[in-house]
Amino acid sequence: MLSAAADPTERAEETSLRPRRLDEFVGQPRLREHLEIMLSASRKRAQALDHVLLAGPPGLGKTSLAGIIAAELDVALRVTSGPALERAGDLAAILTNLDDGDVLFIDEIHRLPRTVEEVLYPAMEDFQLDIVIGKGPSARSIRLDLPRFTLVGATTRSGMITGPLRDRFGFVARLDYYEPDELVTILHRASGILGVPVTPDGSVEIARRARGTPRIANRLLKRVRDYAEVRADGRVDAEVARAALTLFEVDELGLDKVDRAVLRALCETFRGRPVGLGTLAVAVSEETETVEDVYEPFLLKQGLLLRTPRGRVATPAAFAHLGLGSPPGAAPGLFPD
Repeated sequence: MLSAAADPTERAEETSLRPRRLDEFVGQPRLREHLEIMLSASRKRAQALDHVLLAGPPGLGKTSLAGIIAAELDVALRVTSGPALERAGDLAAILTNLDDGDVLFIDEIHRLPRTVEEVLYPAMEDFQLDIVIGKGPSARSIRLDLPRFTLVGATTRSGMITGPLRDRFGFVARLDYYEPDELVTILHRASGILGVPVTPDGSVEIARRARGTPRIANRLLKRVRDYAEVRADGRVDAEVARAALTLFEVDELGLDKVDRAVLRALCETFRGRPVGLGTLAVAVSEETETVEDVYEPFLLKQGLLLRTPRGRVATPAAFAHLGLGSPPGAAPGLFPD
């Protein structure tokens, strides 16, 4: 998925490609409409927005939406992540430094330690913070008032959000994969910012291989730009985009080297039989969480992989995509006799 770490210049470019206002945000029409109503009502009442939980696969715009919410309300945005908040005191320090109306964005909020999460409950519900002073029999608890802030949580694994935490969000939304025409619009904007001349058919070629994900579309655009500057005349058309993406091992469906390794393991190594997640991860030299969160969702969406009670199974479409025939001993019911 071209996930190599970017240099500082590329990170700055990626930040600049993020939409800053709601009317610049492409896709997710229902979510955009809901947020527009909530933000307008919040501004009209001069009150902090309700807490918002954004769920969905990586790269669909959760971080961008947090920035947009803060910008639309004209308040400060404070950013942290679940793994970074190791102790309750870490969160308490952030909460006590917020100003009225500020937006606190916690990425990967499902990875909050339980002790830290419990500090959030009164903070989100009553805008108060419980602090324990002292230890042992002499310990006592005091409650501090907090400014009315808005918590925006983002998660790629909504099933790992505990019930008490989820219930304290006033608005819960799931972001869906983007349609190719929406990605074309995003690429048109990004090419203007980056100064890359891209033809309409060039944008379509990149968009259809971008896995329905704006972040990947922008990354592919940068790689195609590099190819066009070095091996072409700098202009990106369908032929240049196709040649560049082939060179970078992104195929017609948008599958990269690891995606194909997953499918080859299922189709060739295990010959269509059900495979456990841990075994599959070892076979492709990836972490189980990476396979489950990054690669499986798109393969499932494309109908190339199934999750069954017995394990992961490649579908006939996966064998066809790899140019393989249906194997003997494949999972019953998947392949015609």
